[in-house]
Amino acid sequence: MELREPGAVLLISCYELGHAPHALAMAAAFLERAGYRPSCVDLSIDALPEDAVRAAGLAVLSVPMHTALRIGVAAAARIHQLAPSCRLGFIGMYAPMNADYLRRLGADFVLGGELERDLVDAVSALERGVAPPAGVRLGKLDFPRPARVGLLPLSRYAHLVDGDGRHRAIGYAETSRGCLDSCRHCPVPAVYGGRFFVVPRSVVVDDLVAQIEAGAEHITFGDPDFLNGPGHSLAIARALHERWPEVTFDVTTQISHLCARPEVAGELAELGCAFVVSAVESLSDRVLEHLKKRHRRADVVRALELCRGAGLPMRPTFVSFTPWTTLDDVRELFDFIVDHDLIDHVDPIQLAVRLLVPPGSLLLADPASSDAFGELDPAALTHRWAHPDPRVDALQRRLAARVEAGVVVDEDPRVTFAALRDQVYAAASTQAPPLPVRPRPSIPRVTEPWFC
Repeated sequence: MELREPGAVLLISCYELGHAPHALAMAAAFLERAGYRPSCVDLSIDALPEDAVRAAGLAVLSVPMHTALRIGVAAAARIHQLAPSCRLGFIGMYAPMNADYLRRLGADFVLGGELERDLVDAVSALERGVAPPAGVRLGKLDFPRPARVGLLPLSRYAHLVDGDGRHRAIGYAETSRGCLDSCRHCPVPAVYGGRFFVVPRSVVVDDLVAQIEAGAEHITFGDPDFLNGPGHSLAIARALHERWPEVTFDVTTQISHLCARPEVAGELAELGCAFVVSAVESLSDRVLEHLKKRHRRADVVRALELCRGAGLPMRPTFVSFTPWTTLDDVRELFDFIVDHDLIDHVDPIQLAVRLLVPPGSLLLADPASSDAFGELDPAALTHRWAHPDPRVDALQRRLAARVEAGVVVDEDPRVTFAALRDQVYAAASTQAPPLPVRPRPSIPRVTEPWFC
């Protein structure tokens, strides 16, 4: 099989949280360095290009998250219809977690972790007619600069809306991959096993140069945790600010890291960090223990105080519904958001998120939690579970439907929040007290509200 012709390898991004597909840019760079000339398509923006599929000898689908995997499974079926002889591969976080299912769909290889060298080897193996590698590789790679020439312009992707309401194009970079933490609900520890790998500073900075020259005015650092290696990541943030002081950025990090390094919030703010995303997940210490988070409710309060004192907005994310979440927990979450003036900091979808349990989830290996989950639903690509209190599941469905309705009409998030809060209180047979009247803060946000 000849795969070195232009377009013979078709790299397909299924969904990367509203930003230009970094996974494709990195995969393309490794392949180009090895002499291949792949073409790229992003299914979150464009339809599957039928002519390109028919011309390809290999289609590689990037599935870094559950939504992307659902899109990728549908795309794989269409590829088989259009080009039955086209070989198929899956790469990304959710690929190895669903490897058995993807092989049954006809995947020739399924790769995860530090996968790009294995991707090159897989393409070479298919050319030679031998079995390609599969599984998860965890080892240091020799990174080239991501190849973004074949990608769509940044204007096609999510923008930052800053505190003045101005839209700013967003670039994307990763200073590290993997994570030191072992949160049971997160796919990263299930694949990386508590390890992380840095991307060389020169590679990241060169990529930032290219993206800023292409129009990026804000950078999302998409590391699973920006403070896994703070010496490395903060040095890159300092280099970004020194060279482009007008370019802002955002990062994601654990509550525990913010509390352990109280000086970091102030430095991030000084360097131009527009906001920090942190996976709070729950305010119930009982639920946090099941999820094996390294923080408790009191730590969330402390981290919010540190960020607020530094002038650094926090955008917390939640897994609002789990098998251990009670109606009182849900109401407490809404009360906490009101009491701490966080309504404009939280995308409404975060208040309706239901715990996802993919194959290989660390939750399934925990004796204290695994009894909550049923058999794998292959079509849904998750283990099913039902809350012991049917009212909780019913409330989650109502909140999710209300969030969707608000998204359709581009509703003010505060209006959506108030409607959700009324439903939460009604589920407990009480009436929600009036929301306090306060000056509304101008919190930077991303126009793609599904970013976590």
